[in-house]
Amino acid sequence: MRAEEIFAKARDRVALSAEEAYWLWDEAPIERLAAVADEVRRAVVPDEKVVTWQIDRNVNITNVCISGCKFCNFHCKPHQTEREFITTLDEYKEKTERMLALGGDQLLLQGGLHPRLGIEYYEELFSTLKKLYPQLRLNALGAPEVAHIAKISGISTRETLERLSKAGLDTLPGAGAEILCDDVRRAISPAKPSVQEWLDVMHEAHLLNIPSTATMMYGHVETPHQRVDHLLKIRDLQARCPEGNWGFTAFIPWIFRSDGTRLEQEGVRSHFSPLEYVRVIAVSRLVLNNIRNIQASWLTVGKATAQLALHSGANDMGSIMIEENVVSSAGANNQFDAEGIQRAIREAGFEPQLRDQLYRPREYRVPEIE
Repeated sequence: MRAEEIFAKARDRVALSAEEAYWLWDEAPIERLAAVADEVRRAVVPDEKVVTWQIDRNVNITNVCISGCKFCNFHCKPHQTEREFITTLDEYKEKTERMLALGGDQLLLQGGLHPRLGIEYYEELFSTLKKLYPQLRLNALGAPEVAHIAKISGISTRETLERLSKAGLDTLPGAGAEILCDDVRRAISPAKPSVQEWLDVMHEAHLLNIPSTATMMYGHVETPHQRVDHLLKIRDLQARCPEGNWGFTAFIPWIFRSDGTRLEQEGVRSHFSPLEYVRVIAVSRLVLNNIRNIQASWLTVGKATAQLALHSGANDMGSIMIEENVVSSAGANNQFDAEGIQRAIREAGFEPQLRDQLYRPREYRVPEIE
């Protein structure tokens, strides 16, 4: 009887208690869990037959970072001058024009916690890109980067967000969440801003009506209940978003990839299970009763598992990622082009719909270049 009560609450989009959410993870049969999550997905998305996807380009602003994340082997320390870079304006132009030619509309700009790049640098970068390409959307930085920029610039995170938004920031990605548990963060990213700082930056973004996403990187040192606690923190933060503001537009869980990372050297290796990923997606759909879009991370789990996720609560396949360096450098080597991602969606039994970052439909046109 308890199972039916919990599933009934989930169907009605009622906020589950922590105990009920733990039960979904610990005891709910995977077939039933996925079926109920699929039922909820079909009830809450605008068109149950459609799966959305996106064209954008990931560009790393810099690879210099002081956060010491043990799961990342892409970034380098400030003193590693033979490896460090800051992307130049000419490089931005080349990357942006290629992305626009392929039908994209957005740059996902992420970097590291660079000790010398303050608020003025980002204001100049964003405003310059918007002057050059007025149609370009900037999905830029993440809560840890915002907190870091504020700290080294001697201003509040709210002022940082206000100034970034004025300079051209359109949306804030959910990067840097990992697992929202300070014990886990201390173990895997010892110098990164705290859980509360991540939550505070996101709440300030929501108060300013800067749309954002939320992420979760799982499969390293966290416990299953810490994953659930992460979802509950995301849900509760979304509940604090002012009515009428965007808040979190989507949730994206992805699995830790260990190749070449410090965590791997310490004995923490990736252990990917498609069924576990289905459970993550399904539990996310049922716990996050106030977030409409759940994305399948094909980059880290592959085509077949992402297609399975579309029948287990996910309604979006994310971007084709014209460029991606961080996760790929740790062993995520899956790839899609525009035709491939649409074909994968159709093979799963859905109709693909190109979207923008705010999940508004876009018309897809075959690009003139490949």
